[in-house]
Amino acid sequence: MESENMTQNGGKFSRRDVLAGLASIPVFGFLGYGLVKHFTERKRKNVQLLDDIDSIIPKGVPPIVQGETIRIGIVGCGGRGRYLMKAMGFLHPDRIDQFKEWAGNDKYWKEYLEEFNAQDDLNVKITAICDVFEKNARRGAETAANLYRNGTGGQMAEVPKRYLTYQELVAAPDVDAVIIATPDHLHVPVALEAVKYGKHVYCEKPLSWTVPETFEIRRAVKDAGIVFQLGHQGRQTESYQIAKSLIKKEVIGKISLIEVCTNRNDPNGAWVYDIDPEASEKTIDWKQFIGPAPWHDFSLERFFRWRCWWDYSTGLSGDLFTHEYDALNQILDLGIPHSAMASGGIYFYKDGRTVPDVLNMAFEYPDRDLTLLYSATLASERNRGKVIMGHDANIELDETLLVVADPKSTRYKEKIEQGIIEPHKPIFSYVPGQDKVDAITTPTEKYFAGRGLLYTYRDGKTFDTSHLHLREWLNCIRLNNGAQPSCDIDQGFEEAITAHMGTISYLEGRRTYWDAVNEKIV
Repeated sequence: MESENMTQNGGKFSRRDVLAGLASIPVFGFLGYGLVKHFTERKRKNVQLLDDIDSIIPKGVPPIVQGETIRIGIVGCGGRGRYLMKAMGFLHPDRIDQFKEWAGNDKYWKEYLEEFNAQDDLNVKITAICDVFEKNARRGAETAANLYRNGTGGQMAEVPKRYLTYQELVAAPDVDAVIIATPDHLHVPVALEAVKYGKHVYCEKPLSWTVPETFEIRRAVKDAGIVFQLGHQGRQTESYQIAKSLIKKEVIGKISLIEVCTNRNDPNGAWVYDIDPEASEKTIDWKQFIGPAPWHDFSLERFFRWRCWWDYSTGLSGDLFTHEYDALNQILDLGIPHSAMASGGIYFYKDGRTVPDVLNMAFEYPDRDLTLLYSATLASERNRGKVIMGHDANIELDETLLVVADPKSTRYKEKIEQGIIEPHKPIFSYVPGQDKVDAITTPTEKYFAGRGLLYTYRDGKTFDTSHLHLREWLNCIRLNNGAQPSCDIDQGFEEAITAHMGTISYLEGRRTYWDAVNEKIV
């Protein structure tokens, strides 16, 4: 009751304001923009915190650049590869059947299917696929043939050619651009081969498995002049773009500390994925899977759960921290840190893995007077979001974006004393359409949806962030004027070097430094 009276009489922001704003979302159908409006219409005269809120809300999406159909080759048709195919408008017919069945009984699945069908045609044709597992290759080809988004028995387009090796695929004359969705240790080998043939590249994160190949791929991409996009689709996330605008407006003051994290607490989140019953030495090209990794006898565990071994993986640092880092690099232009210090261990999943399941890393930016902390566990799901801490306020970035005033703020001191701003209560809130996140297909997708990495919103409409990220890459290819997308090779280089600094620190038990003059980790 006290807070309600304060809202009515004192002009402060109460919990009731927040809840009222949240409740308005389904009515308005988008964002917590209803909450923003709620705040601004009622509080603007008092707070004068953001007098041009509309200007920081991203509007619309870039139109698709017109041009010839771009012919795509897919290397890696497992879960992530097929998700990227869906983001371009291709779903396997039996998945369409399944979605239609679920849509008959569930409004979220109905919306999910409607959104997929409404997704813009990117004017691409998948002409080639490659996967070392027979089943993935077969389903990848069947998915790519579903140009018309039909269920079983519907009209299909030409089935793309399956190549047994990525070297043959990238050399194919009917492939203009290559999407790489392989395990980490094969990202750069495939990318280098594609660049050699002048093919444009979309590569899943992280950029690289080793430090030397990070330099090699950057040099090759720049020399070839191809269009390169790293698969950090969070670049398209609306709340990140709003956070960047808020910080530019100095809403939170001088930033000294940033905390980001990964919390998971189930086998799927710890990369203990199911082993497909169709998998065997006869259906998997094991030698090609090994690639540049140290030789190991055939192992289904290593094939399906490759993220658990350094032989193929970059661990928590490369696999999950890079999501957090790239979001912050997008918002704050952090670049490569001066130093990194890491610790952790294998504390829960004592299943033979070599990568840690608990990892803590501290990255120092003395030129920016700030520290970036990363903390991860695969054995607890306690909710912890991204927090950017400034002298005047902090930004909490998770499923919502909140700006909370600091009680000791200099900027807001007078308004706090006047009772206009109530410390520890949101003075700005932005809530994406959370009623959309239930209709997702896997626990992994659910995790990333909660982190704001699967969907974003423009003008009240839901967009798949991967669709927008691929669209941006394809637009740059069609423009053919030297334009590069938002997560280009330079952004990828910063991501990879930062992650490697953390990994080396963990493995060697020492602080690592970035020698910016000589471009070396020391």
